[in-house]
Amino acid sequence: MTNQYFATVARGLEEIAAKELENLGAKNVNPDFTGVYFEGDKALLYKVNIWSRIIFRVLVPINTINSKNAEELYKNVKKINWAEHLQIDQTFAINCTGKNQELNHSHFTALQIKNAIVDQQRDRYNRRSNIDVKDPDILINAHIYDHQCILSLDSSGESLHRRGYRPAMGDAPLKESLAAALLEMANWTPDIPFLDPMCGSGILPIEAALKSLNIAPGLSRNRFNFEQWSDFDAELCDRIIDEAIEQQKHELDAPIFASDRNVEMVRQARINAKKCDVNHHLKLTQVALENIEAPTDHGIIICNPPYGKRLGKSEELGSLYKLLGDIFKQRFKGWTAYVLSGNKELTKKVGLRTSGRIPVYNGSLPCTLLKYELY
Repeated sequence: MTNQYFATVARGLEEIAAKELENLGAKNVNPDFTGVYFEGDKALLYKVNIWSRIIFRVLVPINTINSKNAEELYKNVKKINWAEHLQIDQTFAINCTGKNQELNHSHFTALQIKNAIVDQQRDRYNRRSNIDVKDPDILINAHIYDHQCILSLDSSGESLHRRGYRPAMGDAPLKESLAAALLEMANWTPDIPFLDPMCGSGILPIEAALKSLNIAPGLSRNRFNFEQWSDFDAELCDRIIDEAIEQQKHELDAPIFASDRNVEMVRQARINAKKCDVNHHLKLTQVALENIEAPTDHGIIICNPPYGKRLGKSEELGSLYKLLGDIFKQRFKGWTAYVLSGNKELTKKVGLRTSGRIPVYNGSLPCTLLKYELY
């Protein structure tokens, strides 16, 4: 049976997510703002949750209702047969996005939906489900736009970008999903040596290792919310997981190097790499940027230096960017470098001509991924 799904994704990553979904077997893939519509069967739903490196969560729309105000929203939510989706002994929560003129506060909108659901349960069974905002069995997504509300079941639960391997993180870490997307933007493939000379807590090299070893990121999760659904097919899910495990590789095709000048950052990166069992595949060292040398005669560099918005002060970072450009030019002939930055003035200090500029958001910060061909 073919169903329609909606994958939520960070702003600017819609096209990359669409390509990933197509590679996983999705049909009728249609990117939209911060999301991608696609179609597939139940097996695809499980597969996307287990394999996606880019998206946040997969929603399964169950109803679109009129909702020009709180009263109409409550009335139409209560008309839905919630027994098909939620059992009395299951906990649930509402995640609300969007707004209109009357429903302009997400907490109030979520409260109206919750009240309608539990009032229906009380009317039918004289009992109601409990709310659990931290770890609900059933997570309902409500999106308000104009005078309508799209109600969906969230199949993922906790955002898929949380791989489960990152107990230790730096002061301004990349989301794992953004790190995976940067690898795609840089056209990095596992047969190309990789280097992050400012690796922080190690997210970029770890995501590179997971991709190179063909490790499905969802394998590290404790559970997905679709496992709590009444139509959950445990045998099908187990088969997809077993296939994912069988497809893992045991050796890298090309080396992955990472370093940082801060010994504490290197320690955190090692903890994170060990958590997902790729620590013995990474060449992770403590090296100051000024002392770094090219480890091979070609490869791809991706780095995320501080750019004054979260770490450091921009006026103090000019020398760092100049050093970065000097190191690239003097020691990395034959390589291609990518620098993610949210500060145009700082990137001018690199002093090299860019061969590409890709707009990207790091959270809410508009940034650019700058490409440098190093001859």
